[in-house]
Formats: sequence, C-alpha cells, structure tokens
Amino acid sequence: MVTPLSFKGDKKPKKRKRVDVESKFGEEGSSSRNLVESKATPSVDDDSWVTAEATGDVIGPIIIVLPSEPPTCVACDTTGKVFASPLENIINDDPSTAEPHDVRQVWVAGRVAGTETFSFKGHHGKYLSSDKYGILSASTEAVSPLESFISIPTADTPGTFQIQTSRDTFLTITDSKSSKPGTLPEIRADAENITFNTTLRIRMQARFKPKLKASKEEKAREKISRKELEEAVGRKLDEDEVKRLKKARREGDYHEALLLVKVKNKHDKYS
Repeated sequence: MVTPLSFKGDKKPKKRKRVDVESKFGEEGSSSRNLVESKATPSVDDDSWVTAEATGDVIGPIIIVLPSEPPTCVACDTTGKVFASPLENIINDDPSTAEPHDVRQVWVAGRVAGTETFSFKGHHGKYLSSDKYGILSASTEAVSPLESFISIPTADTPGTFQIQTSRDTFLTITDSKSSKPGTLPEIRADAENITFNTTLRIRMQARFKPKLKASKEEKAREKISRKELEEAVGRKLDEDEVKRLKKARREGDYHEALLLVKVKNKHDKYS
C-alpha cells in the first residue's frame, strides 16, 4: 500500500470519533450495525450522513444543525436538559458536512400516527418537548402536542428547515446571557417569525433517505449474473443474449425478453 510522505513536525490528521447508533437506539436507529464515520462523498451503501432535503426525508437517526458560528447542534443529556453542542465531525465549518461525534447529539425522528407532525426521541428514550413558554426539554416518555413538531422546508434556502411547534412558533437560537467569549447559543422554541436564526439543517443517515433507498433497491434489481440468466432460460447464452436480457431488466421488460429467448430456444430445437 502506498502512503503519502510525511515529515517531522507535520500535523497528523484528526480522526473523527464514532457513534454506535444501533447500540444506543436499537431497532429504531438501524436494523444493522450503524457506525457514524466521516466521508466527504456519502454513498448509499455505507452508514454516512447526508442532508435531508424534503419533509419526507426526516426519518430515523438525525442531527439538527443550528445556524450558529461555529456550527452547533441540538443535544440533550440524561436529565432532559436541551443544549447547543459543538460539532467536531465537520469539514471547514460547513454544516452540510456535519456528523455526530456524541450520542447526545442524535435524535430519532418519527411520524406521529395520523398526523403530519414529527416527534424527536433522544438517546435516553425521552422526547423533545416545548412548553407554552418555548422552553425545550427532553424528559417525557409519551408524545402529546408538546412533543409534536412540523418540519417545513425553507422556501429560499434548499436543504434547510423551519421546525414549528404545535403553537405555531419556531425553534430558534438566541445569544447566551453569558458575556464570556465562546459561549454557546441558547435554543428556544418561541420565535414567531422565520429568520436566519430559525433556519436549521437536518442531517440524516443515507440508508434512511427515501430517494437514495429507492435508488439502491433499483440498482439491486438491475444486478443479475450470467449464471442466473442461464438458469432462468435453461441453457447457455451467447454474449448478445446476456446483454439483451440485462438491458431488459434495467428497462423493466425483463420477463417479456426472457420469454422471447425461451421461445427462440424451442424453435432452434425443432428447426
């Protein structure tokens, strides 16, 4: 294996921490072992994180990236306290590359049955909630209107959302009351208007994104070996027949093409 040259005094690249989503969230997080890893170009076949682009994308393990500088995300501890958590797994402070490094940053998004609203369950099994004053917490075990939110794509900023409460107010960030430099913003849910501070980005695992999931399933359907084709026909195939059947499988008329090849086989026997 060829490795790049290194010199004394060079800074070693910082390795990203991993979050084992499955062990923390069980079947809700993933049906297989989900390790959070950094990848500049996400693939449908791995457990990388991508940006949610539509309301229907908001499903499964997510992180809610806040419009702060540097970027932070919504997190909670085991007592139910909700706070802004610095993002370590991020490239050049670009929120579209953010991934969690701490399980407290991960929420499992799910549709509330019979409604258009979503709930967000934390790592400790409790739901994100907003009271009538807009104060956030994560200490309830059941979903009520206080734990129900609407994810609204931002009209003029693709890839971002406004998260609205049942009282028609929005999640937002405000400056901390502390005057200390580097103090993290406060998160509330009492904004009455859409502003930059209410514009959030939702990052999710690629395996749960409907479009990518459908694309993966479609590619799986297209894949078929020469051996499988020959078993379906019942004889050895020449190169042109293999290409024809594979093309038909991609284009959706596989069974018709397969029948034609079988019929040709019968004709050849009696010719």
